[in-house]
Amino acid sequence: MKRKLIAAIGIAGMMVSIAACGDSDDKGNGSGGSEAKELTVWLTVDAQNNWPDLVKAADDAVVKKHPGVKIKHEYYGWPDKNTKLDAVLATDKAPDVVEMGNTEMLGYMVKGAFAPLDAAKFDNSSAWLDGLKASVTYEDKTYGVPYYAGGRVGNYRKDVFAAAGVKSAPKTYAELTAALDKVQKKEGNSFNAWYQPTRDWYAAMSFVYDAGGSIAKEEGGQWKANLSSPESVKGLTAYKDVVDKYMHGDKTKDESDRYIVYGQGKSGMIFGAAWEGATAADPKNDKTGKLKDNLENFVMPGPSGKNIPVFLGGSDLAVPVKSGAKDLAAEWINAFTGPAGQKGLMAKGNLPNNKTDLATLKNDPATAVPATAAESNWFVPMAPGWGQVEKAQVLQTMLQSIGTGKKSVEAAAKEADAAIDKVINTK
Repeated sequence: MKRKLIAAIGIAGMMVSIAACGDSDDKGNGSGGSEAKELTVWLTVDAQNNWPDLVKAADDAVVKKHPGVKIKHEYYGWPDKNTKLDAVLATDKAPDVVEMGNTEMLGYMVKGAFAPLDAAKFDNSSAWLDGLKASVTYEDKTYGVPYYAGGRVGNYRKDVFAAAGVKSAPKTYAELTAALDKVQKKEGNSFNAWYQPTRDWYAAMSFVYDAGGSIAKEEGGQWKANLSSPESVKGLTAYKDVVDKYMHGDKTKDESDRYIVYGQGKSGMIFGAAWEGATAADPKNDKTGKLKDNLENFVMPGPSGKNIPVFLGGSDLAVPVKSGAKDLAAEWINAFTGPAGQKGLMAKGNLPNNKTDLATLKNDPATAVPATAAESNWFVPMAPGWGQVEKAQVLQTMLQSIGTGKKSVEAAAKEADAAIDKVINTK
């Protein structure tokens, strides 16, 4: 998935009073019941461009059950959607269904922008992927429905590894580091055996969770930073070892242009979103002319001996609290994200929202790698002040300090914990 998911922030002010506002009756139904006659659905252009047939199928299912219902769709680009949404949520013209990036959900849930939903009314809710379920859950209530997901995988250059004597993708972390050592020795220190941008906190936190650590823990209704725990420090130390041994580029960079750097041909592997390898091999990014037939995804092993937990990006669907057609909105969401919808989304190259469908992808060689990788996953702390942590780039700062050697792992982690604790419980 080519969009970078960031937490929704800066929606204070106008949204503070949303939860106290009554439902709009503009849809002919102030109670939000299923007898509403109109439904407004906001989706991103991904749906408009890539699976309009799935949108139509959901519309048809709802109209069949509720003859005469009019369904209106509006489509937005990711940079524009939240600006428009923030403005409309302060009025009585809120949409009934809105697509959100899963890391955007938290800020809106904290402010009371979305209506609680009964998870039991949605197909496959008992099998939602853990990381996706976390993204729609706040204070033990469900405020959205996972739509689809995109995972993270390893991707390596078969030609570079073969030249170093490595004939296949590594299955264990010991095999991976042994292969990287061979690549690094053969190619020299002007080459990145593993191009791993230091500030990439999605990758770094995978090491933390693999070691049994976490960003923060909830205890007694309060969140406490946990990066300086022995387990988290172990994970951060393993991450630092990767950066020290195999990453010989700029130690102050993030992952935003990783696929471009990979396409320049000075790297042996990356660990990132599943689309990045293919995008690096696109002729407009491939400066070597060799990547198209030489890149291969693999399930990333972790130092723990298990597959490393990966961050799941993706989209959720939510019902604004001001919707006058909440029940109908929920029916549309279920029609769109139910079994037929998930089958259609998987056919378009997406990961499904549930473990049952994910298991079917594992049996197909074409989708086995991303599906297997997504089985072990993590998500950000669903704490009221998490958006402030992201806005302040606490994790990126910590990782840069570690990667550049400015601070020890322990010192940088303690400093990050102190910064997190100042804001993580603040709404």
